[in-house]
Amino acid sequence: MHAVNRRAARVAARCLVVPLAAAPLLFAAQPAFAHTDLVTGSPAEAASESRPPQTIKLTFSDEMTSRYAKVALTTPDGEQGAAGAPQVTGRTVTLPVKPGLPAGSYTVGYRVVSADGHPVTGSYRFTVEEAAPAPAPTPTPDPTRTPTPTRTADASRTDDASSTPDPPLPVVAIAGGLFLLAEAGVSVAVTRRRRTRHGS
Repeated sequence: MHAVNRRAARVAARCLVVPLAAAPLLFAAQPAFAHTDLVTGSPAEAASESRPPQTIKLTFSDEMTSRYAKVALTTPDGEQGAAGAPQVTGRTVTLPVKPGLPAGSYTVGYRVVSADGHPVTGSYRFTVEEAAPAPAPTPTPDPTRTPTPTRTADASRTDDASSTPDPPLPVVAIAGGLFLLAEAGVSVAVTRRRRTRHGS
């Protein structure tokens, strides 16, 4: 009877020793299965930029593998804005961007795999504002040039040109004299006719 109890105690002890020995390994393995997240993005989500970025930078909570890093940039007109493949450095993935992209709403999409094999997928948007038109340059006066004087119209000449000038005084006197001579001639002619009639 005592021998049976001793054997049972030994078996129970062995069953407890194995789980306790494996417990530290299980707890140490827990962080490897933690969920990998996007920590920061540049440009950031919902950001408003004054001009298109030169690169897209995504930083994750765990290191990424270069082989399975996929990042895409969609332009406002639905085209791809990437200028090459993404580059992975530790926890950061960098995507080069094409130059001269238009203003509007952009979408960043990503699917990466962390070093422990955990895939991360997501997307977000940012906006590039329309650039304000540049003001027209103000012409700078040349100090070596002499300004040309501007001629202004003479008001007195304008008035004289618009109105008919009065005739000179001698012309008026001559015209008046001719008028008087004409009247005198008519009077003499009338007088002679009267005398002729009476004489006849």
